[in-house]
Amino acid sequence: MSDEPDLTNLIDLAASRFGGTVVAVNDEFFAFAERMLLSEPPTVRPGVFTERGQWADGWETRRRRDLPGADWAVVRLGAPGIARAITVDTTHFTGNAPEAVEIHGAKLAGYPSAAEAADPAVEWVELVGHTPIAADAVNVLPVAEPGQTRITHLRLTIHPDGGVARLRVHGTVVPDPRLFDRVTSDLAAAYLGGVVVAASDMHYGGRHNLNASGDARAMGEGWETRRRRGTGHDWATVRLATQGQIVRAEVDTRHFRGNAPRAVELWAADCPDLIDPDDVDAVTGWFPLLPRTRVQPNTWRCPSRPPMCAWTPSPTAAWPGCA
Repeated sequence: MSDEPDLTNLIDLAASRFGGTVVAVNDEFFAFAERMLLSEPPTVRPGVFTERGQWADGWETRRRRDLPGADWAVVRLGAPGIARAITVDTTHFTGNAPEAVEIHGAKLAGYPSAAEAADPAVEWVELVGHTPIAADAVNVLPVAEPGQTRITHLRLTIHPDGGVARLRVHGTVVPDPRLFDRVTSDLAAAYLGGVVVAASDMHYGGRHNLNASGDARAMGEGWETRRRRGTGHDWATVRLATQGQIVRAEVDTRHFRGNAPRAVELWAADCPDLIDPDDVDAVTGWFPLLPRTRVQPNTWRCPSRPPMCAWTPSPTAAWPGCA
């Protein structure tokens, strides 16, 4: 549908891979709420039961006997930012999905405990009002403009009870600027606000895998193009979290044994407003950072060097904002 939000270059702020976690929940009798934040698609195991009942890949609460009522879970985002859309995925929950949801966000300092995050004094901002959702479906819910503020925590409320397979918080990362204070940082990292804006080909692996948090567990968690039969090369364009002076780059080819690139080269341009993939071709002023350099298959780094990319932010760099 044309009115559905564009999720192309939005990051899942709640993903467990970024460090997203459930810090408080009122009920998880049948299945733990943490599973909502897993990156892989939900699965089903017909005929598999636990001591609590049918095994479920997601969060599932007990059947509510005191109607009306609702269940809730509070999630600490792995990457704080501005939510643009939220997916409430009820795949495989056919007769036990919630009838409706409502979603709120809050900006909490530090790492509050479960009791502090669930405190009635917390000021929650409405992201998605009371909205009916479909069972066994991927429900993509746009966030109203008044709710598009920087948040660190999210509260999902389901009416009256039931199961949610996956929760995705699609948004723009707005990190704490103190993370860049007098330290070297991986400015390409998604959890700091880096975005892989575009790529020439993504036949076997998506471009957003390039700067995702954590180590890739398998080849499918990397970027892979189809085999080139003619001349030329493939490319990816990354918008860094902020302007800075690049002093080191890392190209990780782990798990790619028979299909790693032979060589790489890096170019840079000062274009902090680049967001739309269609605008990449219009970028000018590219200058070389790294000449064409040979890389090896299934190789991370030289063991004598630090295990991270070291980008030093410029003291005069414009910060994208942290309201």
